[in-house]
Amino acid sequence: MTAVFILSINMFVSALFAVAFAVVASTNPTVRGARWLAAAYGIGVIDVALEFLLPSLAHPGVGVVAIYLVYLTALTFGVVGVATHYDVKRPKIALATIWVAALGLIPALFYLPYGSTLRTLLYQLPYVSLHVLIVVVVLRSGRRMALDRLLAAVSAMGALTYLSKSAIVARVNNAPDPQSYLGSEYAAISQTLGAVVLVALALVLLLVIMRDTTMEMVVRSETDPLSGVLNRRGFEARGQPYVEHAKKNGQPLALITIDLDRFKAINDSFGHAAGDMVIADLAALLSASSGQSDLVARLGGEEFAMLLPGHNAAQAQALAEDIRVLISRKLPLRLGNEKAVTASFGVAELQMTDQLSDLCRRSDVALYEAKAGGRNKVAAASILRAVGSEEDRRDYGRMQDSRTKYCA
Repeated sequence: MTAVFILSINMFVSALFAVAFAVVASTNPTVRGARWLAAAYGIGVIDVALEFLLPSLAHPGVGVVAIYLVYLTALTFGVVGVATHYDVKRPKIALATIWVAALGLIPALFYLPYGSTLRTLLYQLPYVSLHVLIVVVVLRSGRRMALDRLLAAVSAMGALTYLSKSAIVARVNNAPDPQSYLGSEYAAISQTLGAVVLVALALVLLLVIMRDTTMEMVVRSETDPLSGVLNRRGFEARGQPYVEHAKKNGQPLALITIDLDRFKAINDSFGHAAGDMVIADLAALLSASSGQSDLVARLGGEEFAMLLPGHNAAQAQALAEDIRVLISRKLPLRLGNEKAVTASFGVAELQMTDQLSDLCRRSDVALYEAKAGGRNKVAAASILRAVGSEEDRRDYGRMQDSRTKYCA
């Protein structure tokens, strides 16, 4: 009766988690692994149903093999679901090897005495291998956050649980045949251990999915959809820690502010679609010119920023000059226009008393100087020249009015 009760709980829990993963998959199609996990737990329901039917089967040996293969299928879907979610190449060779070995063990399941230690060990080995494979998939993903470690630990616990059943069967009363399985002491223990693994694995997987979905939402909220680089919000959120780290460790940090020259003329001459293309091309160029630890952001409109840890003003100014030349050479190409697309640059280096807003303000002033000096120039905050003509000041004022300034 105890084993039957626990088996009923397992069926209910499997169905519940199958629905939970199916809901996640239907409401968020980007979580592709959830579909496989829903199928895995759904197949688990079939496995439990077969356990209930086993005592009434005329040929119980066939039922045992069916249960064995159905559960193997459920775990296989689980491995594929985890690999899909972690964006790891599916371990097809390892899965095929496990399946070939599992099918090769079927004759032994008929030949060896039911309930013997060796038969139980051979029966559980494919399940052990699949749980180990989940651990391998998580480790191969390179993710080392707390939930990833927990998932690997729970999967390892599952492997040890199935491996321990051969020792358990040698110490407790087991059924002499498949029809008597549900009434045995071993069945009660085995189903209880299975329920623990079932619930723990599903809960951790749901937590991993929730965490990754939340992180994806944060990334989307901090990413400019047109350019693919950080937006203003992302720049603010990630830039200030760079400032604090640089001041704490006495390292240089520089900011380059970039603004396309006379961008309105591009929109007027070629259309807004062409203007969007120029924005996207500029973002790609800046990203290609930046290092792995650099931040590239679109602050708004046609204005971009590059935050460069480890760079002083001179190094940042040299980089800005290289980018300035690249912009005039590469950005006009897709417009089919001989007239160069140009940009102006402002450069500032972090001072020990600066916050991100101070650094941005001084870079913005340098950008004004580049605009006022004739555009298509690089100006550094430490070598500002006099402000240019009244026309230049008016043009720059219109540029500032067209966007929301980051620096207050």
